[in-house]
Amino acid sequence: MTLLLLVFAIASEVTATVSLKYSDGFSKVAPSIAVVIGYGAAFFFLSRVLMRGMPIGVAYGIWSAVGVAAIALIGVLFLNERLTLVQVGGIGLVILGVLALELGGVHRPS
Repeated sequence: MTLLLLVFAIASEVTATVSLKYSDGFSKVAPSIAVVIGYGAAFFFLSRVLMRGMPIGVAYGIWSAVGVAAIALIGVLFLNERLTLVQVGGIGLVILGVLALELGGVHRPS
């Protein structure tokens, strides 16, 4: 259930971020409302993940890494944006950093 809540947090944040692009500086009402609701929902779901005991570094790391990768992919596929090899490498490093946080927590002394 905790991971499902994290998925909802990520999906809400990604939806809000894409809506931000379409809000045209908050001059368009519907996308602007989606921004506010999306970010509100993202923080609500993230707070529930933290209440269930996931470490904040891991939760936020996964949230941000998956969000960055998803937004980059959406930009390329739907928004006519391009990624350079360096940017793809950077996204890979972010994901590796999150994996290091997660795996590093497995062997903590008791």
